[in-house]
Amino acid sequence: MRYDRIDARILEMLQKNNRLTSEVIGEIAGLSATACQRRLKRMRSEGIIEADISIVSPKAVGRPIQMLVLVTMERERCDIIDRFKKAIKSSAEVVNGFYVTGDADFILYVTARTMEDYEQFTRSFFYKNSDIKCFKTLVVMDRVKAGFAVPVEVHACDRPTNR
Repeated sequence: MRYDRIDARILEMLQKNNRLTSEVIGEIAGLSATACQRRLKRMRSEGIIEADISIVSPKAVGRPIQMLVLVTMERERCDIIDRFKKAIKSSAEVVNGFYVTGDADFILYVTARTMEDYEQFTRSFFYKNSDIKCFKTLVVMDRVKAGFAVPVEVHACDRPTNR
């Protein structure tokens, strides 16, 4: 996946505000709206842009309880890991899931309406899964920063693409 300095500028803008129009982005990046749309389409098709999302306040939608859960699997086998990844993806309570190195195998960001709801979730999601050795819950006191913005660096080859 290659991108140039103009693509990098577009990515920086989109990460700050994904509601900008192609006209506005193009004007700032020095492109026509059509050229900007072509670049956006290419970056989406190449997987540089994975999704266009809005960050929603868990509290505002009635899910004020937020936890980070460290999960350790009983053993690390491909089928077990793949099965747990699938469970993570299909769970509405799990907002983000990461397969990690270190003391835990996975770190999950989970939201709940109440602690009672979270307890029910733990019973169905963790305790009923015999592949899980243990899990540790860290309750979030305050969400200091929320986002998905990634620093965008321009490749060493800084020539604009002809797209």
